[in-house]
Amino acid sequence: MLVLLPPSEGKAAPGRGASLELESLSLPGLTAAREAVLGELVELCRGDEDKAREVLGLSEGLRGEVAKNAGLRTAGTRPAGEVYTGVLYDALGLASLDAAAKRRATRSLLVFSGLWGAVRVSDRIPSYRCSMGVKLPGLGALGAYWRTPMASVLPEAAGDGLVLDLRSAAYAAAWKPKGEVAGRTASVRVLHAPTRKVVSHFNKATKGRLVRGLLTEGVAPKGPAELVEALRDLGYVVEAEPPKRAGQAWTLDVLVTEVH
Repeated sequence: MLVLLPPSEGKAAPGRGASLELESLSLPGLTAAREAVLGELVELCRGDEDKAREVLGLSEGLRGEVAKNAGLRTAGTRPAGEVYTGVLYDALGLASLDAAAKRRATRSLLVFSGLWGAVRVSDRIPSYRCSMGVKLPGLGALGAYWRTPMASVLPEAAGDGLVLDLRSAAYAAAWKPKGEVAGRTASVRVLHAPTRKVVSHFNKATKGRLVRGLLTEGVAPKGPAELVEALRDLGYVVEAEPPKRAGQAWTLDVLVTEVH
């Protein structure tokens, strides 16, 4: 099982570990693309601060993020699972998983990123600010930029098992499963049952708890239909929409009655 996660806008404080080694990150086929994005981002943030803030979509209160990006090559690192914070990652609670569940998390979780493309939770990265919606002056829109390298790397990472897609729309734009991989991909939405609307906070929290449940119980569904049964066994109310034709992903709606 491969679980595709969005990152968090907020990040933990810079780590005290060794500085970044791009070649050590998972999915080495993305190394050249990562170097290109990192190089332009660092150069941008070492120049005109106001221009960098505009490109990155940062408010005045986040001015310090520009300086952080300027120092990415020498900043301390920590595992990506510790760097990403926020509602989904709080609910996922990687640090409090038992040893077996942590091993499953390392094998199965893949966090998408405007800067790194995608990383595993064990990959050591510095704290940064660069969303997938950013349009760099040289490379252009990152969502479009990542599509080509992702298309050659992600199908292999997906292997022959289930792909559980929990990404937000901006990050889903960087890689869309196709063909045979799409047929074993399940995209999950969390809806408030009475209104059938997505509400950001509990959408993220429910996705985090859902992944935690699968990791804790050691459940490894082989495909979307098996995932539906696994989630129902974990107590979730799930509505499934199988693809209407080959080459499309499944859509699963998880219905939640309480907003928390």
